[in-house]
Amino acid sequence: MIISSSKPFEEILSMLEDAGKIFVIGCGVCATKLHVGGEPEVKQMCCKLQEAGKDVIGGAVAKAACNVKSMNALLELDPRIGETDSLLIMSCGSGLSIIASVVNLPVYPATNTCSLGGISCGEVKENQCAMCGDCIANFFGGICPTARCPKGLLNGPCGGSMDGKCEVDPEKDCVWELIYVRLKDLGRLDLLDRIFEPKEYNA
Repeated sequence: MIISSSKPFEEILSMLEDAGKIFVIGCGVCATKLHVGGEPEVKQMCCKLQEAGKDVIGGAVAKAACNVKSMNALLELDPRIGETDSLLIMSCGSGLSIIASVVNLPVYPATNTCSLGGISCGEVKENQCAMCGDCIANFFGGICPTARCPKGLLNGPCGGSMDGKCEVDPEKDCVWELIYVRLKDLGRLDLLDRIFEPKEYNA
């Protein structure tokens, strides 16, 4: 799941200053689950924009904004999209980019894309994966230190954590504490003996 958060409404208004007729598009997957771009949020955005004096001609929620195949698919979603001057997209950056690739219109983001995460036991969990293209999470009990350690450390904690909390963000648990506990529960503390070379990101 892509984790997104809503932009401040004032920022959205400033982006749409010369937008002309606006159509709002949400996403039926991640943005809906996170309540930043589902049907209620799209309707609310349309109302707020209209109250602010914007010319909003409609709103709709795509099944998955990151899987819009063509302009025709958007027109099937709502024919009024063919009459608009600009689109306000309430999805992650991927959804916005895909929609932008099939329209000849300005597109504007209503959200900020934060991380790749998920929902577990009803809780939204951010920064579960850094999408680095070289997954070694199996050595860490399924917990990714590249994504969840602010320093991206692959060979143990930095030494600055205290009482199981992160030195960089004391509100969060040290990911290496979580990794240790997980591997201990799995009976695989031996995996911590392996030393990893720094990842190459310039290949």
